[in-house]
Amino acid sequence: MAQQAIPRDVTLTRQGWFERNRGAIVRHGVINLFNLIIILPLAWVLMMSLKTLPDAMRGDFWPRTFDFTHYSFVFERIDTLPKNLFNSIYVTAGTVLLTTVCAVLAGYALVHLRPRGAGLVVTALLVSLYFPVRVVSIISIYETQYWLGLINNTPGLILPYITLQLAISILIMRSMFQLVPHELIESAKIDGAGPLRTLWTIGLPMVRNGLVVIFIVNFVTAWGEYLLCLTLIDDQARRTMPVVLAAAQGGQGYWAWPNLAAVYVIVVAPGILAFSFAQKLFFKGLMEGALKG
Repeated sequence: MAQQAIPRDVTLTRQGWFERNRGAIVRHGVINLFNLIIILPLAWVLMMSLKTLPDAMRGDFWPRTFDFTHYSFVFERIDTLPKNLFNSIYVTAGTVLLTTVCAVLAGYALVHLRPRGAGLVVTALLVSLYFPVRVVSIISIYETQYWLGLINNTPGLILPYITLQLAISILIMRSMFQLVPHELIESAKIDGAGPLRTLWTIGLPMVRNGLVVIFIVNFVTAWGEYLLCLTLIDDQARRTMPVVLAAAQGGQGYWAWPNLAAVYVIVVAPGILAFSFAQKLFFKGLMEGALKG
């Protein structure tokens, strides 16, 4: 007599919990490992900024006594720190806003308006990504800023920041607008909507995930930009936070490790908060897109 096949449900019930969930355990283990690699250094710096000097020398992770005076020391030692923090917020916000507007308009035009030479423009943007533009063009950027009278001018940093991030931002928005059906754009034109109205009412709601992506990319890049600010700005009060942080590292005679860690926390905290906020919007947009699809 032929042996009867055992149903799959019965086989699964005979297996242990670990065998049934082995794949999920491995995936979550790898994800948590990389999370620890990222989070532990940040947590170490945060705890270091709250330690007393004797605790900092012991090397323990958790401080025996919490000391919050290092933050006041930082603001006393760097009297331009509030101004530098405002400069970083101002320059980053201006860069993100203007780059996003330019990238959205260019991406929409390349896909749905189809101007002449669109393929050549896309090729030039792709080629520009293969060169270390910040290093290669630093002299030409300085000469251009000098000709425009923007040397040692904090708002003047926005112009080169936008220029260096525009290529990748346009390519991202181009790929997002390619997901918008041409039929929707054509129907809006038939109904009498102009290019800007079509973009505002149809295009933007369908590419909001791309907007969040370029927001994250441009925010992180502009907030952490060091070389251009160091080259184009001479006045300490007009510089942004990354240059101030590097200057604090260079003068460690006054800076014990807890004090230096406090500077790190002040520099990194706004970026982490902004990234966390954008990340929530990103996943929210993905869920809404999946439900509508």
